[in-house]
Amino acid sequence: MKFMLMFKSDEPLAPGETACKQNLPAMAKLMGELKSAGVVAATEGLLPPDTGARVSYKNGKMTIRDGPFAEAKEMIAGFAIVNVKCKQDAVDLAKQFLEIAGTGESDVVQVFESH
Repeated sequence: MKFMLMFKSDEPLAPGETACKQNLPAMAKLMGELKSAGVVAATEGLLPPDTGARVSYKNGKMTIRDGPFAEAKEMIAGFAIVNVKCKQDAVDLAKQFLEIAGTGESDVVQVFESH
């Protein structure tokens, strides 16, 4: 089963800083082990929303706004796509990531896979 783990940091970011802190030796070690075992399919940290854009489509009208997005209360700071046996395994991985990455939360959502 595939799950997407989305990390939302509670820590304020300096411009251009990523919240996932992937330069931490403990995170590098964990990611290396999980990638070698075929558990992690993809993982990336995301820059703050001032580097992005929001594209909306409503009532037949397309709107594009550059970041930052003042109304956004929860910004995804990083993600991982993992291959595990069950949801509990994905939750356990999210707990491991948070212990290393720092204060925040992680949404764990199963990925739809058409076979």
